[in-house]
Amino acid sequence: MISSLRRLFESRAARKLRRDNGALVALLVICVYLLVTIAVMCNAISLNDCSQVIGPKSAAGFFLKELPERRFEIARTSMLKPVARALQNSDPTAALADVKLGRWAVADKRLTQLQKIVSDAIAIQHELEKSENLDQAPELEPKLVEFERKTAELIEPLSRWDRLAQNAAMLLGTDAQGRSIFFRALYSIKVAIQIGVVTAVVSVLIGAILGAAAGFFGGWVDHCVVWLYTTFSSIPSLVLLVVIAYAFSASDAKETLLPVYVAFCATFWIGTCRVVRGETMKLKQLEYVQAARTAGFGSARILFRHVLPNTAHLMLINFSLLLIGAIKSEVILSYLGLGVQSQPSWGIMIRDAGNNGDVMSGFFWQIGAATFFMFFLVLAFNILSDALQDAFDPKHL
Repeated sequence: MISSLRRLFESRAARKLRRDNGALVALLVICVYLLVTIAVMCNAISLNDCSQVIGPKSAAGFFLKELPERRFEIARTSMLKPVARALQNSDPTAALADVKLGRWAVADKRLTQLQKIVSDAIAIQHELEKSENLDQAPELEPKLVEFERKTAELIEPLSRWDRLAQNAAMLLGTDAQGRSIFFRALYSIKVAIQIGVVTAVVSVLIGAILGAAAGFFGGWVDHCVVWLYTTFSSIPSLVLLVVIAYAFSASDAKETLLPVYVAFCATFWIGTCRVVRGETMKLKQLEYVQAARTAGFGSARILFRHVLPNTAHLMLINFSLLLIGAIKSEVILSYLGLGVQSQPSWGIMIRDAGNNGDVMSGFFWQIGAATFFMFFLVLAFNILSDALQDAFDPKHL
C-alpha cells in the first residue's frame, strides 16, 4: 500500500496537480487550518478560554468604537458595578480578588482609593443618566470620556503579553455572554477538522473494503453489500443522521463526539462503496489480476495487494469530498442541537446568534465569524477536490 501511494504521488497526475495554482492556494489554506487545529490540540486555546467571560456582552469586533449610549453601558457594567458591589461586602479584599473580566483585574490600590474612584465615577454617572439618550447628546461627550477614564482607573494595567492576549481575545468581539468570538471560532476549527478527518477516514475504509469485496467476489457478497447500501440510500440522509444522533441523547456518550462519528460513518461510506465496487469489477478482469490467479495467489492477497491499491485515487478523491460533507453536516446537526454538545462549534455559534437575537439587533459578529471560517475551509476543500478529480480520475486524463 505504501509503495502504491508513493507511485501515486510521483505519477504524471500528481505532477499535474502540483502545477494547478488554485489547488496549491487551497492546499495552503487547508494547511493554515491544520496548524490552528494542532495549536488548539496543544492547548494554545483551551475550552476554558472559550467559556470564560473576557469582556462586555456583545462587544463589536476589530475594536470598533461603540455609540455613546453603548460606551456608557460598557463602562458602567464592566468594572464599576462589580467593584462597587465588592466594596460593600463584609470582606471587601476577598470580594475584590474575585472580580475579574478576562485578564483584567481590580487595580492594586488601597480600599480608600478605590472607594474614592468609585464615588467620583458614580457622581459622573448620575450626570450622564440625566440624558435619555447619549447618542443624541453630543455635548455630554467630554463627560462620557471622563467617566470612561475614571472607570479605567479601577483596572490594573496589563503586562505586554497579557495586553496582547486580551486584544486577541477581543479581536472579533464577544457574544451575548461576554465570551470571545475569535477564540470560539478558532476552537471550532479543531472540532470541524477532527470530525471531518475521522468521518472521512472511517467511511473511506468501510466503503472501500465493502465495495472492493462486492466487486471482486460477486455472488452473495455483492448482493448483500448492494442490499445494504441500497437500504441506507433509501432513507433521507439528514433524517438518518438526526435519528442516529438522537439515539445517543440519553446515554453517557452524549457529551462526547461519539454520536456524531457514528451518525456520519453510518451513512457516508455509501458513495465510496459504489465507486470502488464499480472500479473493482473492471480491475478484476485485467491481465495482471488474471496472472496473479494463475500464479496461485489467494483471493484475499490479490484483492488487498493488487486490486485495492489501484483504487487509491478514488479513495483520495472521496476522502476530500466526505470531509467536506462531514463538516457541513456537523454544522447542521449542531445547529439543530443534536451534534456537538460540550464544546464550541460553528453550528452552535450560528444557533446562539439566532437564539440571542443577534441578527435581529444587527449584531453579526458571531454568525459572521462562524460563516467566514466555515466558508473558506469548505471552499478550499472544494477546490482541492475538483483538482484531485481532474488530476487522478482517468476520465479527465
